[in-house]
Amino acid sequence: MNMLSQGWGALVAWPAVLWLAWWLGERWHARGLPRVSTYVAVGLVGGALGGVASLRVPHEGGALLAQLALALVLFELGCRIHLGWFRRNPWVPALGVLQSLALFAALYRGLAALGVTEPWRALLAAAAVAASPAALLRVANDARAAGQVTERMLHLAAIQSVLAVLLLKLASAYWFLSAEGDWGQALLSSLYAGLLSVALGVALAVVLSALMRGAYPSSAVPTVGYALALVWLTVVADALRLSPLLAALSFGVLLRERLAWVANAQRDFGTLGLTLGVFLFVYVGARTSWSALADGAVWAVAALIVAARLVVPVALNAALAVPSGTTVRKGVLTGVALLPMSAMTLVLLERSAALGLGPAPQALWHASAALLLLELAGPVLTLWALRAAREADGSGRRGASSGGERSALAAGSSPAPAGPREAIRSADDHTARA
Repeated sequence: MNMLSQGWGALVAWPAVLWLAWWLGERWHARGLPRVSTYVAVGLVGGALGGVASLRVPHEGGALLAQLALALVLFELGCRIHLGWFRRNPWVPALGVLQSLALFAALYRGLAALGVTEPWRALLAAAAVAASPAALLRVANDARAAGQVTERMLHLAAIQSVLAVLLLKLASAYWFLSAEGDWGQALLSSLYAGLLSVALGVALAVVLSALMRGAYPSSAVPTVGYALALVWLTVVADALRLSPLLAALSFGVLLRERLAWVANAQRDFGTLGLTLGVFLFVYVGARTSWSALADGAVWAVAALIVAARLVVPVALNAALAVPSGTTVRKGVLTGVALLPMSAMTLVLLERSAALGLGPAPQALWHASAALLLLELAGPVLTLWALRAAREADGSGRRGASSGGERSALAAGSSPAPAGPREAIRSADDHTARA
């Protein structure tokens, strides 16, 4: 009876908490605070009050729903990735890879200096490499940002996310081999699983690029088609113990490359995507362990992660700004904009714990304060960086408009005057001039 009453309590509490998060997000957004920071803060308070505690168990429905919400974001991000830009300016992908590996090395060495033991040192360092695509894309969309810093931020975030998944797979495989001698689990947790995830996303993109061509009477129609495809992709990848996040990103990238996206699909997947976005960030806040926040070692790890995620991207983007075709100032702003880390890191560690990776719960415990700080303050600094670059509404960017519900699912149809395709072309023009 007690468990039944707790279940009903969660069913009542979650919609109320989500509505409150949405309402406060809109009110505080008008005062200049990013919506995502408000959502996380409400989830944090809701979790502390115990109203959403039943969704703290990784294997329950909340974790799968969070993966779906993040898969929608990564698909949209994938549809903005311009591989042609990478081919014309190889400094950008090289910078992304170097930045990810340098961040991992700095965190790994720093955690060792803090006395962190090996079973979860590599796991935490790998997970902390991930950017927060959900926060970055939502801040960019809310600010109607377009320009060189915006596009570099999103492209580098995609590279960091891919490298974080691959590094985490390698760390997981190493643990299964060294601790349990389990070759089967090591294989499932290795790069082999990552390659299968990419293959699944690519296969779905090939099928849908053929099935969804043509005109549609409204933007809601293709949006529903893509959303249902991503629901299938998330469930299948989760059941096969693959990475739904890597599969969704691959799905979006290939659709763009095949020119098969639908230009009038709704931005953020319309009402569905916005609702799931509210849930994702409230979930991040609700998953925060207050007992972990009382541990001094957790805050020491948080200080290291925050410092590394600020110093490494800023230093590398500034150092390689001119060779990669931008200014040092814009390189610094790009590094600052990449600070948010939370949703993807949380999902990666929860997923690892659900797959039986022993050190994952301990890694998640020690990452609690960093997750909280970087998802509360990170979007604020991202918005500041975009405004300092004069690429966001309210920053003096010429021609900023308030327009429309048309989507950035397709590269080329953002409510800003320059959609992602035009933004990338603009970025290339800036690169040529620089």
